[in-house]
Amino acid sequence: MNKSINKPTDKSQNQLINKPELLAPAGDFEKLRTAIHYGADAVYLGDSRFSLRGKAGNFGPDELGSAVQYAHDHGARVYVTVNIFPHNRDLQEMAAHIDLLRDIRPDAVILSDPGIFSMVRDRAPELDIHISTQANITNLGAVKFWEGLGAKRLVLSRELSLDEIQEIRDQSSIELETFVHGSICISYSGRCYISSFLTSRSANLGECTNSCRWNYTLMEEKRPGEHFPVFEDERGTYIMSSKDLCMIEHLHLLAQAGVSSFKIEGRMKGINYVAGVVKTYREAVDAIGGNGPYTVTERWLRELAMFSSRGYTTGMFFGRQPDSGYNFDGESYRMSHELVGVVAGVREGRAKVLLRNRLDAADMIEYLTPGLEDERFEVRDMTDADGTPLTTARNEDIVVLSVPPGVRGNDLIRRNKDFRSLRKE
Repeated sequence: MNKSINKPTDKSQNQLINKPELLAPAGDFEKLRTAIHYGADAVYLGDSRFSLRGKAGNFGPDELGSAVQYAHDHGARVYVTVNIFPHNRDLQEMAAHIDLLRDIRPDAVILSDPGIFSMVRDRAPELDIHISTQANITNLGAVKFWEGLGAKRLVLSRELSLDEIQEIRDQSSIELETFVHGSICISYSGRCYISSFLTSRSANLGECTNSCRWNYTLMEEKRPGEHFPVFEDERGTYIMSSKDLCMIEHLHLLAQAGVSSFKIEGRMKGINYVAGVVKTYREAVDAIGGNGPYTVTERWLRELAMFSSRGYTTGMFFGRQPDSGYNFDGESYRMSHELVGVVAGVREGRAKVLLRNRLDAADMIEYLTPGLEDERFEVRDMTDADGTPLTTARNEDIVVLSVPPGVRGNDLIRRNKDFRSLRKE
């Protein structure tokens, strides 16, 4: 983990503090189920027409009601993103969308546009409103403005330090939410034009192509075809692509500063990411506010290194860091584990598994199951759904495996990417 600088003094690791909400991304229904299964208190999701993650699977109008009902049936809250910056042409559809939300009753809507704020207040006054990070809330005046209008929660700008968050908390009573894990845009709180200029797809309308994470070289105007890396790296450079945010080591400081919701980024990422991050942060949040000090375990750090990332940073929370604290170093995405499948159900020690990868007899796999962390199990007694023995199976096949005690339906199965070298002799 990247160590932060200028870290404020921990006031009291033993003081009793409120346990913040764990808020997870739900880019589609499968991710929704996965996030809730691994312990999210709440999820955020959206319709691609009105959400800043238009490339995620998202939910159509007919699916939103089912998603809200599923979450509520499983004890989780749902916040619907309505956070594009709409043009006049969008307002008629937006009005109909707000009417739909009034009927299906999510726990809140997330928005940043003042016009949409007014529309929600007029058409669905019973819905709570959370102000999106795209509103760029960086000062107490902005906090008081939105609080005075009746917003329930503010998603604070990613550019705020812990000390600034504490100042806001001391002088306001509105709920505060911050991102604690995931990708960071090279733009001010996500307001980016790079995708618009390069591909005519606006990030501010939910169509971001992640252009800041592409590989770039430098070319001088009068030397066409001569490409120069900005840094000495044969792969070029990722000068606009930050390391990913990770605050797992400092959650107690955020809680002490008055943050009431910890948000995980990633509606466009897969269920392997959602499951691993949510499970790890669930354990971390549960460790806050107990009788002893907040202690980060090595297993949490190993878990967060298992799936794709660009390395980790603590962002702006502890003030300005050296460039190395932010810059992605140009290596390929770090990932030690890959998804194998999802357990559909377990009966008498046998699990029905929906495969997402090839699986062979004798492969060594891991179950993302509480109590089974860091244990590997050999694939044995693999059959198809009719009981016919199998030595190999492919992506999207349904197989039945013997599983250790404790494995549950909806648990994920993973393996080290070097799994073939780990096979038992």
